[in-house]
Amino acid sequence: MPKSKKIAQQVNLSDPQYYLNRELSWLEFNRRVLHEACDERTPLLERLKFLAIFGSNLDEFFMVRVAALKQQVEAKVSLLTPDGRTPQQQLDDISLSLRPVVTQQHHQFEQVLKPKLASHGIHILDYIQLTQKQRSYLDNYFNEQIFPVLTPLAVDPSHPFPYISNLSLNLAVVIKNPETEEEFFARVKVPKVLPRFLPLPPELGIHHDGEPANWTGVPLEQAIAHNLESLFPGMTIQEYHSFRITRDADLALEEDEADDLLLAIEQELRKRRFGGSSVRLEIQSQTPESVRSRLVQDLELAESDVYEVDGLLGLRDLMYFMALPLSELKDEPWQSVVHPRLQRIKEATVEPGVSGVEDGRDFFSVIRERDLLVHHPYQSFSTSVVRFITHAAHDPGVLAIKMTLYRTSGDSPIVNALIAAAENGKQVSVLVELKARFDEENNIYWARRLERVGVHVVYGLVGLKTHSKIVMVVRREHDRIMRYVHIGTGNYNPKTARLYTDFGLFSCREELGADVTDVFNFLTGYSRQKSYRQLLVAPVNMRDRFLALIHREIDNAQNKLSGRIVAKMNSLVDPQIIATLYEASRAGVQIDLIVRGVCCLRPGLKDISENIRIISIVGRFLEHSRIFYFHNNGEEEIYIGSADWMRRNLDRRVEVITPVQEPDIAKDLQEVLGIMMADNRQAWELQADGSYIQRHPGEDCPESHSQKILMSMALGSNSIA
Repeated sequence: MPKSKKIAQQVNLSDPQYYLNRELSWLEFNRRVLHEACDERTPLLERLKFLAIFGSNLDEFFMVRVAALKQQVEAKVSLLTPDGRTPQQQLDDISLSLRPVVTQQHHQFEQVLKPKLASHGIHILDYIQLTQKQRSYLDNYFNEQIFPVLTPLAVDPSHPFPYISNLSLNLAVVIKNPETEEEFFARVKVPKVLPRFLPLPPELGIHHDGEPANWTGVPLEQAIAHNLESLFPGMTIQEYHSFRITRDADLALEEDEADDLLLAIEQELRKRRFGGSSVRLEIQSQTPESVRSRLVQDLELAESDVYEVDGLLGLRDLMYFMALPLSELKDEPWQSVVHPRLQRIKEATVEPGVSGVEDGRDFFSVIRERDLLVHHPYQSFSTSVVRFITHAAHDPGVLAIKMTLYRTSGDSPIVNALIAAAENGKQVSVLVELKARFDEENNIYWARRLERVGVHVVYGLVGLKTHSKIVMVVRREHDRIMRYVHIGTGNYNPKTARLYTDFGLFSCREELGADVTDVFNFLTGYSRQKSYRQLLVAPVNMRDRFLALIHREIDNAQNKLSGRIVAKMNSLVDPQIIATLYEASRAGVQIDLIVRGVCCLRPGLKDISENIRIISIVGRFLEHSRIFYFHNNGEEEIYIGSADWMRRNLDRRVEVITPVQEPDIAKDLQEVLGIMMADNRQAWELQADGSYIQRHPGEDCPESHSQKILMSMALGSNSIA
């Protein structure tokens, strides 16, 4: 069939057959994380780290996504997903897809990694493997350090089944009164205030050729289990079994009914800590039916909510072993480099009335030369973003600093700089997003600390999360007011900036500064702003602008001009964007997408998405940056910012995407996209059925490892960014 007729053919692009399920796509992403733990090319302790990340990811998936689906089933929600599934069908499919992967995770640890760890002097032992001397040491440790912390809880008619906190590890204990032969059930919580793994002193550890092992010890719960007689004196311990519970941890917040958003969120956090229905029970596979059924009944779960495992529960705690000083079992250490244009800047003086530095150059003069792009973690976050804000806090010419904070670190130098700015008499306004999931408490703490020193703190907009990453510094220069802005793809968090790949653009372009000013007015005041000069701002104009950019490529292709789209993001879920990308593919637009996580678009469908290719890159650094490239018939446009192509980003969050106008920076970003699309070490190609196939170097195609290439370039020519 000629292409023109193929394009003209009417197709219902909202048909469920053209969409992948969001939840199942996320499980495929986590399967790729697990693969890093199974890949022998990954250093041994890094494999353990990925095993822990897989478990941590899964915990959050149950606390949020599965919990939401169970609520929908209970509420008899009949609305179908774009791929045509009901909530119950999704729960069934999640269970079917997930169980073999969980089995693979535990097999990998118990049968593969534990022996490999032992061969490198890391011995995670079972209590029954200990010698008498080792047992004596741990029994004494139990009596002195563990026993005082434990609280055994009986379960009988006078003692109702106790509340079991989210993600807690517990022992279900069956005991017998030797005089009456009556059996009782009790629960012992494994305390989180103690380390999950108990090391033996080197002299009691396993030795090889006269040298002590790197680490020898046992899991905490086993030390407790083998000393249960101390908790139930005079009783006979019949049996014990480990179990772990996961609860609904999402906040149910009625913002429009809350007089005080801060207080409302604090109240919801207490409910999260002490409430939330159970959504998953993890038990060891040898747990007898009597104990299993009791737990299922008392926790008000269904059999489908039970996950049996062979071996240790709660493998997220394996992250403990990353603290071992064994560099030969980890990735080569990476030290971020200073951007070449920032290497000429010396620390600004903080003396009152004195501005600039010894050679007359400061951060602002670098930005005035031309826009500056930094690429983390290849280039240092501390010597760029943190220095920019710290410099502004102490510069006498700076009048005001405005900033959005979504997630930041517990010992944030950025917040400390904002406090210093306020103490230096500058006007400081900060939007702290209290609804950043699982960072609410941290953000409440920083919000209150900022308020105490006179910072104007705003808590966000009703019904919207503020996810944008923007800073504006207002500075007086020679009787002129200049606005310096930073627009990023990642959070203002120095710790995650060493682990996540992100971009940040510094600029003092007038139109960009005016737009960022308007965004802050939208966030802090009353504004019905509907248009921006350059920025794409959600939920105002971003969806329409992205659709228009895609349609422009469609028009070019249909007019026999070149059409090309390349986009990198975390997730692609929005049905309208997906349908428009299908239109573009049918028109002949060539589309390459780099989507790290969830992707609901089916590539490679005949007459629908034949011109769309999608890869996912999972590796040492979490690919977090968002880049959007549109060919525009040779008048190329490229954008970066905080938003993915998801409904929540486009409609329910305040997001900011900025065009990149500096030609050299645009070329650098295109080069980054090209390097990633050529990756055949950590890239996975999405298939039309939703599965992924990992790329491998061929005989005539050497290994192309995007993250290593970018690290090498940062250390060498610094040509990128």
